[in-house]
Formats: sequence, structure tokens, C-alpha cells
Amino acid sequence: MLKFDESARIIASESRYVAGGVNSNFRLGMGHGPLVFTHGEGAYLHDVDGNKIIDYYCGMGAMVLGHSPKGVQAAVKQQVEKGILFAGQSPVEYEAARIICERIPSAERLRFGSSGSEVAQAAMRLTRAATGRRTIVKFEGHYHGWFDNILWSTAPSLADAGPAEDPNLVIGSKGQSMADAEGLDVLQWNDLAAVEARLSRGDVAAVLMEAAMCNQGAISPMPGYLEGVQAACRKYGTILIFDEVITGFRLGQKGAQGRFNVTPDLSIFAKAIANGFPVAAIVGRADLMDMFATGGVLHGGTFNSQPVPMAAMIATQQALTPEHYEKTSAYGTRLREGIKSIFAETGIKAQVTGYELMFHIGFGLDAPARNYRDLARADKAGYARFAQALLRQGVRVLERGAWFVSSEHNDEVVDKTLEAVRTAAREVAPTLPS
Repeated sequence: MLKFDESARIIASESRYVAGGVNSNFRLGMGHGPLVFTHGEGAYLHDVDGNKIIDYYCGMGAMVLGHSPKGVQAAVKQQVEKGILFAGQSPVEYEAARIICERIPSAERLRFGSSGSEVAQAAMRLTRAATGRRTIVKFEGHYHGWFDNILWSTAPSLADAGPAEDPNLVIGSKGQSMADAEGLDVLQWNDLAAVEARLSRGDVAAVLMEAAMCNQGAISPMPGYLEGVQAACRKYGTILIFDEVITGFRLGQKGAQGRFNVTPDLSIFAKAIANGFPVAAIVGRADLMDMFATGGVLHGGTFNSQPVPMAAMIATQQALTPEHYEKTSAYGTRLREGIKSIFAETGIKAQVTGYELMFHIGFGLDAPARNYRDLARADKAGYARFAQALLRQGVRVLERGAWFVSSEHNDEVVDKTLEAVRTAAREVAPTLPS
């Protein structure tokens, strides 16, 4: 049974300098408190208490190759010797751009950034400039960054969310006001009729969505939904944006758009694009993207296309071969199906849904969720107890139910994980509703 006393001591001590002891609010609120790590190795993290922990956070989805990929490490070391930041262009960024444009269906042109939050802002600005319209439509449970104008209805309580056919915009943080939501509208996801009705008013610049709902849950689009939204956007002159910050390079080499065979006008990527280095990208139609160069639309950033992260991105993408996906998908599928089997053995009612390299567990659900409101009815407290029990067994999973799998989660790691799952399931099963 692992203990985390030294992490707790350090967090308490260093809160003198760092607010809450963390540099992102998404690292707060874990059952055993924020942990402090010394190094990562393959599928494992090592913490200040001397624990070796199997990691399914994978850097919130970024570490698709695990914590110590040799090719990425070598590329970064080589680039550091050549230079760190030029405030100009370098061949490495053009090689990185070529790879993405050849790989992603929607990528006729691209611009690099440093985070998903940044490129989401660039995408919204671009669509408003291109259409002359103001309104952006987003969906409940979909997250597109922490800025005031888009941090709405990402995880609203059902009491605040309003009617499903006309959801309320619900703030995500103190300090926001309704003025921040000017030009934003929210709909229920996987409801094509709602999208068609809203776009028919002719004032929507863009529909912004995760192509598969993976920030909350791992919910697939209903058959025909993405195609229907794309057709409605074309009919009413609205630009379709896919947020592939999570799905990009986890649902396949070509992203969710390649997996589902629906090509949006614009897409944004981050996280797994460079295996933990701060690289993001906005990609899309040439006529739209060229507005950054010739259409008066500002996009900037001192650290955009910094050579060191660009080198990491190239090495990451070179490793994401069809063979990588075949091998790693086998690990993820075996893990997911093993968890389902253990829950059946121990009498835990749960839905285990999603994809090979990213799936979600929702306790207490009778059927797979189709949208945020279905998912919001899950037993979150029961799952949190399960996640805490797993951590004591040396397996780290997000308490919101997401599991990320890397190429380092091999059969040996999966075996150890399933053993821990069985122990944790037996521990929490008596505490769950029958």
C-alpha cells in the first residue's frame, strides 16, 4: 500500500511560493493530494516518496510514446546544440509543418502555437474575420481552453444547465461575467436537429466541437452526426472546427477526422503532437489560413515554432507509424476489455467506453453516454474512491474517468494494472449502490 507523505509535505511547504503548490488548477483535487515526481521512465512515474507508479495520466494525454522515448530525447539534445530560439524561421519548423500537412486531412496550411488554449483563440478569431459573423456555437462538456470567452458549460451541474433543448451558458470560473460570453452559444452534443435549427438563423461564424467527446468521457459521435453537422455548416455558410487537442494522434495517425472520414474546415491540435513538448497547431483550408498572412488577421507568439519543440514534434510523428498504432492498440484493447471483465466479476455496474489509446470508465451508468448530461449522472464519488484505491496499489488514473495508453503500456504493464484493478474493485464494490 503506497503512501504519499513526502509529496504532501512538499506541497504544503512550497505553497509559500506557488499558489496551492501547483501551476495548473487541473492538478488540484486528487484524492491523495497533488503528487511530486522526480522522473519518468516508460509507463512509470517515480515520486518523492520513492514510489514507482504505473501512469495512465500520460501527461493529460500528451505522452503517447511514454515518458522516455529515446528518439525524442536525441532529437531535442541535437537541436539544443544548434540553437534554442531565433525570433525567425528555421528548417526544422518547415519539416514539422510538412509532416502535419501530409498527415491530417484538413491541413492545407497551418500555423504553430504553444498550447491548445492559444490555437482555439486563433481559430475563433479567424472564423469571425472570414464570415463577418460573431457567434460561435460550442457544446456542453466540450473544453477548448481556459480563456474567459470559451470557458463555459465545460462541466456544469445539471441544476444550472437548464433545459436540454435550450441549455444555459454556465461559467467555468469565478471572475467571468456574462459579458465574456458575448457571441457564444451552447448546444447539446449529438443532437443534429439542434445544430440545424441554430445554424438556420444565419448568424453563426463557427461550430466548434471535439469530433469525439473526450474531455468529458469518451463518447463517440452518433452515426451520421458529424456528416450532418458538416452539411449544415456548408448550407448556412458556417465554418466547422474540430478540436483535436485530445483526439489528435490518439484516435489514429490522421486524428479523429481521419478515423471518422469527416474533414472540417479548421482543426486544432496539441498534447500528443509532440509527446509532452509545448507544441500546438491550427490547420485548415488554405483560403482561411492564408488570412493570417494576407487578410489582416493577427496571429502571434514569441515561442511559436520554437526549434527545440519542433524537433521533438518531428521525432514524435516519425514514431507514430501504422505499426505503432497496431502494437499499442492491442495493449489498450486488452486493458479495456480486462477491466470490463473484472467489473463483471466483482458486480460493479459501469460503462467502459472509448478507443484503443483513450477510454473512459463511468460508474453506475446503465448504457453508454451519448452526451454530457448522460455522463453527468455517473457515480463520480464511487469512481473517485476506486481511483484512490488504485493509486494505493501503484496505478495512477484520472479521477474524472479517463485512461490514456502509451506505447510503453506493454503486456507486462497491463498484467500489473489488471491485478491492481481487481484488488481495487474488490475493495470499493461493497461501497457502491447495487
